[in-house]
Amino acid sequence: MSVSDAEQPSAQAGSGAPKRKGRVRKRHTVGKIVLATVLVLGLVTGLSVVFLYRHLNGNLNVVDLSGQIGTDRPDKPKVTGPQEPLNILVMGSDSRDCNGCNIDNLTGGGARSDTTILIHLSADRTRAYGISIPRDSAVDRPTCTDENGDDIAGGTHVLWNEAYSVGGPACTIHQFEKLTGVLVDHYVVVNFEGFRDMVDAIGGVEVCIPEDIVDPAHGINIPAGTRKIAGQQALNYVRERYVVGNGSDTGRMKRQQAFIASMAHQVVAAGTLANPIKIVKFLEAATKSLTLDPALGSLKKIGGLGYEFRNIGLDKIQFITIPNTVDPTNPNHLVWTPQAKGVWQKIIDDEPLTRRLATDVISAGNLPGSKNPSGNGSGNGSGSNEADAQALADAGLCS
Repeated sequence: MSVSDAEQPSAQAGSGAPKRKGRVRKRHTVGKIVLATVLVLGLVTGLSVVFLYRHLNGNLNVVDLSGQIGTDRPDKPKVTGPQEPLNILVMGSDSRDCNGCNIDNLTGGGARSDTTILIHLSADRTRAYGISIPRDSAVDRPTCTDENGDDIAGGTHVLWNEAYSVGGPACTIHQFEKLTGVLVDHYVVVNFEGFRDMVDAIGGVEVCIPEDIVDPAHGINIPAGTRKIAGQQALNYVRERYVVGNGSDTGRMKRQQAFIASMAHQVVAAGTLANPIKIVKFLEAATKSLTLDPALGSLKKIGGLGYEFRNIGLDKIQFITIPNTVDPTNPNHLVWTPQAKGVWQKIIDDEPLTRRLATDVISAGNLPGSKNPSGNGSGNGSGSNEADAQALADAGLCS
């Protein structure tokens, strides 16, 4: 019978010599979360079974958009850090063909961009920002290229999400880079059906709802309180934009940020990593829901990326909305404020967002309504600036 590394044989019986204590085996979690969106897109590494790896790897949809995006792209300045900063543009696709995704019961096929979030990972791998862009932002869309190489005419003062409708993720990436000056290193498209399955795989996500959500027109009825939600109920919750809070698109985005932060907390801090059944189910759902660029399009590549961010604390995964205000020409639309330029410049320079720029922060380590925040830091590097009570109320979140 062999002796494990963690156990040492005792002295001979009756010798009276003290027993040597076994060496405690150090426990490591290799890559707590491989990709986080909203999203936290938490693929977990360490699954070495070949057939499972091949199966999951085959689920990924890898599409090279470099030909459509072209070469006229922003420069990426050198910054201080052991690695280079990474910018990942995450787009949530609400294809009307997705089972249960067409919350508005609209007719016709095709996909629209329901959510756009830039995930910025710092060069020193100590900070992660998720910056949401309102889909109803009025912007000047540049001309982009379709998959056949033909031009898609741009537009003046059009809505942000039109780019995805007319030209898909490539047009959205091109629009983002031209308007922000931030180079996109990788892109991820997540369909909402897969997102729902990811939530189910980890046993639901905890939310705190201050008031009942009752929307008979869209089949939504969620009682107030703190509870885990999953399935279609979870999908409806993150997409509801009629009867929650102040009914605004920015409020809905803040609610999505809180949900993604809670999802990250659930994956990392709630024992999910120690449950192989949940991990496999989560991976199955996640890989089926993702479309990625070739440089990120395998479990090995995603796993390597995740390992680099293993030391980021939950409180350093922070979500904000790009500064905006009501469009003076249309009260139903938004425009970015001058502060937005400052946010994008900080991202380009890989600097922590200041308290003035990082307003209404939601972090994975300090969730709305949580009485026991977790994390190991003090927020955004210039002092914590969590979302205020009014912003949380507007989003239909507990304070």
